[in-house]
Amino acid sequence: MDRGSRTEKATPKRRSEVRKKGQVARSMEVNSALIILAILIAIKSFGQGIYESLSDLMRFFLSNPSSIEINDKVISDLMLNLSLFFLKTILPITAIALLVGITASIAQIGFLFTPKPLVPDLKKIDPISGISRLFSARALVELLKSIIKIVVVGYIAYLVIKDRYPEMILTMDMDIWHMLATFGSITYEIGIKTGIALLIIAAFDYAFQRYSFEKSIRMTKQEVKEELKQSEGDPQIKAKIKRKQMEIATRRMMQAVAEADVVITNPVKLAVAIKYDAETMNAPKVVAKGQRLVAERIREIAKENNVPIVEDKVLAQALYKSVEIGQEIPYNLYKAVAEILAYVYQLNK
Repeated sequence: MDRGSRTEKATPKRRSEVRKKGQVARSMEVNSALIILAILIAIKSFGQGIYESLSDLMRFFLSNPSSIEINDKVISDLMLNLSLFFLKTILPITAIALLVGITASIAQIGFLFTPKPLVPDLKKIDPISGISRLFSARALVELLKSIIKIVVVGYIAYLVIKDRYPEMILTMDMDIWHMLATFGSITYEIGIKTGIALLIIAAFDYAFQRYSFEKSIRMTKQEVKEELKQSEGDPQIKAKIKRKQMEIATRRMMQAVAEADVVITNPVKLAVAIKYDAETMNAPKVVAKGQRLVAERIREIAKENNVPIVEDKVLAQALYKSVEIGQEIPYNLYKAVAEILAYVYQLNK
């Protein structure tokens, strides 16, 4: 379908459907930038522990290497030291990176778990589709983004090295630990500045991803109408049901006219049928009412069933406007209706 015809914003139902498929607005650049910053900050925070663990590991390997015999005990000690080094250094940093990555994803899209993206899709390995994706607007944006990142990282590294070049020259006269500390400090500065720059790029990328996502899930006016029909029912069917309900209600109302005590008319436009049973009712009730054709039909049924018809324009209008079918008449109309009922009862003796 032509994308130009997709002018309507996605409905909540459409958003829910694409979300279940794993289609969401998310920027992996945000995750990458935050993970880089988290790892660098963690390394700096755990620097002393890393230094001590690395020293212990180097002492183990460099202490009398010629006298070390390869046996089960040596291998066991080696595995123990490597495990301790991993637990003290790599595991905490890995855990922090994992936690930051999960938090960044939840912040962007909320909690979402769906196996749909893991389901094999032949379209993904279609060579023609693959070639079209290579030359798509999204691929061009990704290429441009990669170029920007390379330029930014390179420029930041150049500025930091240029600023600290004299300090790097002095490392030639330093011992190994001071030299490592100096280069570690330079690397950390480059990493932090690069992470901040990537985070800024990620913010723009996230905005672009949201724009692209919203554009991709737009709907045509016809799709919105079809969805409305599915969720609320076809308007034509609802209209038919309503007409059927009105027909049934009208039929019941006309049946009640035959049991009425009197029909008060306007005399042509309106007709209101009144019934009163002293044993079951507190006051007379309106059992039927209508105007024009309905009023004419009420009068016809009244004549067929010998129900008296009384012309009273004012009372008919008051009853039609103020009393619904099945309701008792209001107190202010008691006297007028009572007079008519008395007249009718007198006629019927």
